[in-house]
Amino acid sequence: MKKNVLVKKLVKELSANNLAIFAGAGLSVGAGYIDWKGLLKELAEEIDLDVDREEHDLVSLAQYYINEKGGSKHTINELILNEFSQKAILTDNHKILARLPIDTFWTTNYDPMIEKALEDSGKIVDVKHNTDQLPNSIRGRDAVVYKMHGDASDSTNAVLTKDDYEQYNLNRNGFFTALKGDLITKKFLFIGFSFSDPNIDYILSRVRLSHGNNKPEHYCILKHVVKIDNEEQADFEYRQRKQQLFIGDLKRFGIQTVLIEKYEEITEILLEVEKVQKQKTIFISGAAEDYAPYSQLEVEVFVSSLTQEILKLGYRVVTGFGLGIGSSVISGAVKYLLENRLKINEDHLVLRPFPQNAEGKQLWTAYRKDMISYAGISIFLFGNKLNENGELVLSNGIQEEFDISNNNSNFLLPVGGTGYIAEKLWKDLTEDSRNESLDILSPDINDLNTLKQNILKILKEIQK
Repeated sequence: MKKNVLVKKLVKELSANNLAIFAGAGLSVGAGYIDWKGLLKELAEEIDLDVDREEHDLVSLAQYYINEKGGSKHTINELILNEFSQKAILTDNHKILARLPIDTFWTTNYDPMIEKALEDSGKIVDVKHNTDQLPNSIRGRDAVVYKMHGDASDSTNAVLTKDDYEQYNLNRNGFFTALKGDLITKKFLFIGFSFSDPNIDYILSRVRLSHGNNKPEHYCILKHVVKIDNEEQADFEYRQRKQQLFIGDLKRFGIQTVLIEKYEEITEILLEVEKVQKQKTIFISGAAEDYAPYSQLEVEVFVSSLTQEILKLGYRVVTGFGLGIGSSVISGAVKYLLENRLKINEDHLVLRPFPQNAEGKQLWTAYRKDMISYAGISIFLFGNKLNENGELVLSNGIQEEFDISNNNSNFLLPVGGTGYIAEKLWKDLTEDSRNESLDILSPDINDLNTLKQNILKILKEIQK
């Protein structure tokens, strides 16, 4: 599968609130944590084994160590506790995944990075690392993180050895049931995961056998094998062939693979997903005390109709209660949603009323940043207000919303034909960098219906 195809598929599933993440150790290595191989390196040396030679059977290696220690897991428990309880720096991949509208995360990792990233993004997280937690849900949660092999804070119950895997069906069967359900109803992106875990192989097999040709499609990102220093060409080609056969085998489980040359490409893919996903949401910025050369009624009809057409194209709308504009955005959105028997919720319309008291006004910049963070496209209409002396001036609030949108790399659509600060922004934008798509929003166009059709034309082009 090509990267651009993966991006389109992930965005589609995000829009349907149907994407889940399965994170392996590779996701956390970039944060400073070690992987299984690194965790067991010194233990392997204690029992005269080479972790590099045993890397495809680390579960047995861990079991051999415990056998040699008379069945005691104390050393391994301490390793997990010490290695995965330490603080680490969130990676860009953690941050991007936390920002995306994903509510289901599965991981075999013991570290707290996924839940920390989600919490840092302002989300309420429900973490489940033992079966007793599965039946209970945190009220108002935004995301649930299933840690199917346990958590560093409870290292005595972590899954690592052959004993642990053999008893998994008895001690942690609830995770099997929950994961199987999610694998059937959601589309998964496997990231930083090697598919060497016997539990995952077992569950994927059960799904495949239960649903045959109707098994859902999932996705994973893997790195091309690279030639090791001093490696014979024949050995390298052998490993390449083995990887191709492995990718073919994953298709049995409905898992499509994207191969990358370097791990940085994962971040590039996730950023592109975020960008495209956000471009499905449009922030409408506007304020008008004066509507000249149009009448107030003409502008209200224009804004309401424009909003309805934007929703009809499948976009989501974000807006505040901008003077003279916000109410028309809201009325147009509500009219469209009611007529089409759609729910009036944040799947279609995100509202952020501005607090008007003295304390609240100090938070306006933060409010604007929050609103605009949802969107990838920003439309600017009119933009005037009365100052303290009753004089008509350009809206500094719209200017701030433009600056925030620009800093967020939003697609900027100042509608110059509506005049005022929208006209100024249009001129600034077209002077700094020639953008022919904005020509059809020129201040020379003073027909609101024409402007509406031209805005919609641009939005349709963006959708392509």
